[in-house]
Amino acid sequence: MSTKETILKKIEILITNHFNTPEDAFAFFDKDGDKKLSKDEIKSLLKQAEISGFIRGIVTTKLIEGYDKNNDELISWEEFKAAIDEISK
Repeated sequence: MSTKETILKKIEILITNHFNTPEDAFAFFDKDGDKKLSKDEIKSLLKQAEISGFIRGIVTTKLIEGYDKNNDELISWEEFKAAIDEISK
């Protein structure tokens, strides 16, 4: 399993084990309620998913690069859902 697959699997396990729905997970990590996940909010999600602090910043950047379709450096619900859909495949 590649590092990307391992990280995505840990995120999937976090969401599956601790939240009823992906929407609940998104709302939980959207601390400021702006309907978007900032870098700090994504880092919090990764910390909860037990992603090492050493690579958390790199992974945050890569997640934003991979899923931020409108280039605002934030992850919207639609972008988050696209990531979850990819994980679920």
